[in-house]
Amino acid sequence: MSNSIFQVPQAINETVLSYAPGSPERKSLQKALAAMRNEVIDVPMYINGQAVHTDKKGDLRPPHDHGHLLGKYSIGDASHVKMAIEAALAARRHWADMDWEQRSSIFLKAAELLAGPYRAKINAATMLGQSKNAFQAEIDSACEMIDFLRFNVQYAREIYTQQPISSKGIYNRVEQRPLEGFVFALTPFNFTAIAGNLPTSVAMMGNVVVWKPSFTQIYSARVLMEVFMEAGLPAGVINLVYVSGTAAGEVIFNHPDFAGIHFTGSTGVFQDIWKTIGQNIHKYKSYPRIVGETGGKDFILAHPSAPVEEVVTALSRGAFEYQGQKCSAASRAYIPASMWPALKDGLIRDLNSMKMGPTEDFGNFVNAVIDEKSFDKITAYIEEARNSKDVEIIAGGSYDKSKGYFISPTVLHAKKPDYITMCEEIFGPVLTIYVYEDSKFEETCDLVDKTGTYALTGSIMSKDRYAIQTATKKLVHAAGNFYINDKCTGAVVGQQPFGGSRASGTNDKAGSLINLLRWVSPRTIKETFVPATDYRYPFLEKE
Repeated sequence: MSNSIFQVPQAINETVLSYAPGSPERKSLQKALAAMRNEVIDVPMYINGQAVHTDKKGDLRPPHDHGHLLGKYSIGDASHVKMAIEAALAARRHWADMDWEQRSSIFLKAAELLAGPYRAKINAATMLGQSKNAFQAEIDSACEMIDFLRFNVQYAREIYTQQPISSKGIYNRVEQRPLEGFVFALTPFNFTAIAGNLPTSVAMMGNVVVWKPSFTQIYSARVLMEVFMEAGLPAGVINLVYVSGTAAGEVIFNHPDFAGIHFTGSTGVFQDIWKTIGQNIHKYKSYPRIVGETGGKDFILAHPSAPVEEVVTALSRGAFEYQGQKCSAASRAYIPASMWPALKDGLIRDLNSMKMGPTEDFGNFVNAVIDEKSFDKITAYIEEARNSKDVEIIAGGSYDKSKGYFISPTVLHAKKPDYITMCEEIFGPVLTIYVYEDSKFEETCDLVDKTGTYALTGSIMSKDRYAIQTATKKLVHAAGNFYINDKCTGAVVGQQPFGGSRASGTNDKAGSLINLLRWVSPRTIKETFVPATDYRYPFLEKE
């Protein structure tokens, strides 16, 4: 038996490959895209390490080419959720008892598989299934997922090595126990890395998981599951099911062994889940951990001193990369009147140069939104703006879903700071700008802080350090991830731990030690070497 305290490989952020013409990674990705487009696959659920098929099937289609069939997935029901919970609980004792360095090796191997033999496959799956271009897929499904796996191992060791002091004759120690029960991972469509991190960060700390991905992310979720299984993840530790939210919730939130939820999705759904857990709190063996990252109405605030081209680029990238389908996407901007004419021209110029189309064409900057429901919701905001006297469409505004769910990048100029698209999360390629008087910068900071209910990401752009300090202080609770002279997207694991507060979530910071602490329950152990033999204390003695 080993008695070593192991070091782990130093976590270093995975290098983002360029996919430039002629590069080996471009050729490998194009080959994977062609092969996967030409194959119709049957995607099972994975329960207790076994592929589970059902007769009821759902279609997997590229959002940018919804007439093309990539595959079919098995749709489960409440019985499969129960099977997944039983498998997780059966695996729990052995997984919890496994030495942490052995668990670490599994996830470190998964990182290496994604960095090497699975890199093209996971990127191609994300490009086809979620309509991400090559660069967006690379920074998400390859690099960020690899970073989560590597850094979480490092964070786990740091947690395990944190120990209390001991006084004379006493030996104190703390052990970090996995939660008593199973954890439910409910994951979104828009980031393959989030879908992979939510179950694996929990499992890294010795927990077992029931994982329900978004239906529109299943195509890449099954690749992640293949990687985890090839890396040696034992059966039952992570169980992947494709069921409705209602079917999952009815079983999971009534189960006495429900120990926590790791969630990324909409604010409304998260609030409903919290309410349900509260109503059922008497049914559980312990108080469940509730960790969630939800919506955002993220801002870029420009000071008059900011260089116009820097602001234009921050808006063009921050608002329209991945069609604005990032919870961190720049959705509202506050621009000084003196900058507005030049900024407007620059944005129109950028948008006119953006090509839109399928992900397989690497020249396309903009691709399709995820599905018809999303398309209809986003375009309803555009039509509302088209008919409103309180806002002007200055760029974009067109859309077409005949072949794919395409919406052109759209910029709105709101005459009122509380116009609906300045306040509500749209989750699409729509940016709303409010123009303020240069002399009212501080008042505008207050306006940014008070508009809407979210507090996820935001940015101040300025060359004036006093203005930067003012914004940083006034907006202290307006964003959990705050950027200075940059767009408000692009958080990197280990560098900018991600999460927000207010209606944006519990701010438990994915990509940091903070998040992993939510998935353990510490036990303090005190050992006394020479116990007392008399109850009497010296103060009781007579003079």
